[in-house]
Amino acid sequence: MKLLISISLSIIPVGYLLIYFYKKDNLKPEPKGLIFKVFLLGFFSTFIVAIIEVIVSKLNIFKISPILTVAFSAFIVAGVIEEGSKLFIIKKTIYHNDKFDEIMDGIIYTITVSLGFACFENIIYVAGGGLLTAVLRGLTAVPMHAFMSGIMGYYIGMAKFAKNRDEEKRLIKKGFTIAVILHGLYDFLLMLIKIFPPIAIILLVFVVVLLVFSGKTLQKLIVEAKKRDKDTERV
Repeated sequence: MKLLISISLSIIPVGYLLIYFYKKDNLKPEPKGLIFKVFLLGFFSTFIVAIIEVIVSKLNIFKISPILTVAFSAFIVAGVIEEGSKLFIIKKTIYHNDKFDEIMDGIIYTITVSLGFACFENIIYVAGGGLLTAVLRGLTAVPMHAFMSGIMGYYIGMAKFAKNRDEEKRLIKKGFTIAVILHGLYDFLLMLIKIFPPIAIILLVFVVVLLVFSGKTLQKLIVEAKKRDKDTERV
């Protein structure tokens, strides 16, 4: 029963954020069937991503330094691989779909695939960690995936309607880079706690600040995306 409660608590924040951001796309909502498909792709991609992360982790050449080891794990293993997998899924499955016809769609679909990923990841962590892990990850890790990938999604949406191929590549690269830096910094701060336990509170404060910053940035980009879509009569 306790395990069931923990797993339920790990899924609730995912469902809440999925509904919350879906409702943000109120001008021209995306088909629920496509949202569900993209969510499942994110969910099941976790298997492949986990295997890739294990392989890449063994390539770490910075093991002589604890901080560099943590940086490699945070920015390369977590940041590049996880955000890269989300970008890959969007580009290969929905980017060229006729339903992807607004900048806002880039945000919605990228958040959706990220929450699919976060959902499975959360279940795994919570199954081994219990109620406290469920609550903590629900307040931190799940929003992190949505916020930081959502920011990348804005640039994916912008890239979809870029004037030329070079601008399209530049926008996608920019969004991916921002997501990797934010995601990597989030993991880096948390991983540093194991190295510097005495400053754990300070590091956690920085994590909260990073989450708030990412959330507010995403909200501004949502407003900007909807404005651009209106101005260009996509909605």
